[in-house]
Amino acid sequence: MTKTLPSVTVIGGGLAGTEATWQIAQAGVPVTLYEMRPIQKSPAHHTADLAELVCSNSFGAASSDRAAGLLHEELRRLQSVIISTADQHRVPAGGALAVDRGVFSQDLTQKLAEHPLVTFRREPLDQIPSEGITVLATGPLTTAALATELQQFTGLEYMSFFDAASPIIVGESINQDIAFLASRYDKGEAAYLNCPMDQAQYQAFRAALCEAEQAELKDFELETAKFFEGCLPIEELARRGEDTMRFGPLKPVGLFDARLGDFRAPENKGKRPYAVVQLRQEDKQGQLWNMVGFQTNLRWGEQKRVFRMIPGLENAEFVRMGVMHRNTFLNSPELLEATLQFKKRPTLLAAGQLIGTEGYTAAAAGGWLAGTNAARLAQGLTPLTLPETTMMGALFEFIHSASPKHFQPMPPNFGIIPPLAERVRSKKERYGVYRDRSLTDLEQWREESCRPAALV
Repeated sequence: MTKTLPSVTVIGGGLAGTEATWQIAQAGVPVTLYEMRPIQKSPAHHTADLAELVCSNSFGAASSDRAAGLLHEELRRLQSVIISTADQHRVPAGGALAVDRGVFSQDLTQKLAEHPLVTFRREPLDQIPSEGITVLATGPLTTAALATELQQFTGLEYMSFFDAASPIIVGESINQDIAFLASRYDKGEAAYLNCPMDQAQYQAFRAALCEAEQAELKDFELETAKFFEGCLPIEELARRGEDTMRFGPLKPVGLFDARLGDFRAPENKGKRPYAVVQLRQEDKQGQLWNMVGFQTNLRWGEQKRVFRMIPGLENAEFVRMGVMHRNTFLNSPELLEATLQFKKRPTLLAAGQLIGTEGYTAAAAGGWLAGTNAARLAQGLTPLTLPETTMMGALFEFIHSASPKHFQPMPPNFGIIPPLAERVRSKKERYGVYRDRSLTDLEQWREESCRPAALV
């Protein structure tokens, strides 16, 4: 007689919730996914599709000797639905994994809706189920009602920081007599449009940014905001110093206009840009372009006025303006095991940006582990902990063991991976060794630990 497995509940249809739901269902366990959109909207989302990419269409560096790229490769080998779908809908982006975000989300929504073990309920769930196995993946925009419920459950205060999304521009409105197509250091295909500035243009632009009027924040106060350093609003960067943007998103290093000839030639020295604004392709047809690093909280009218000061964007047509919103995350070292189970209640798991990991791929990774372990709990199996030598394992060990007093969101990076037995001086070679060790250990771990829950 076949044993009937208990159903698992997943709350939240973002990247983490989508990945968790898929892994649970693929393991043969019935799962109910709750997504509040479109019944209840969020401050940042624009559609009702699952796994909507809000801030950018890029999953970060694609090369496996980079932190994000290694995380991509680990998830590929673990049969992640997010990464396999991203690969399927990839668009040119130089050395990055970027997708046609609309098609990407629509495809994932259809995949889950058609899975025979997935029950899809479009309604808000403002209380944590008191019984059963549950994955909490409500993301950085957790509703006030559920946030209150979580606060009562954990007994801890939340921390929050402010995140922002960049504007998107119609490609035909960009003056490509000025903007030039190139990727930094000629890495990969030329997939970025670059708007060059001379010193006077840059200084005028910076002054306008510093003086521009910001939008009012509705639910929270700007004075209490804790900015995440990896996603600062462009106007905040401008205020931090005259050259801060030129050493950040507007850095001109490694970029040259092929129309000028060899940028290294002495006669072209004066033609090198003082600063460069980069635009990344949003869709496969190249009709939409994202302003790289231009997260912002400026009023929409101010965005149009100031951003049209950028050479090449004088007549820019914006299809989406920049927005700013609150991100909420748990003090995970106090609350979670490295398996992503709550210490207080092992049948409750969490994933995504809510647990203090940063970035799309990290959210998918958390969804993979939380979903896999939820399925294993339903099957009566022991939850898994990933090897710390993998990027996934190091990330979840960090959010489990970091100092609770100073805990802040963490993106994937090689600094959290255990050091090598022998020092490798070259950074590029060292990252390659980290990658090789990670993938070797991951394959061994899969064979020894990962069956039969998620990989069959």
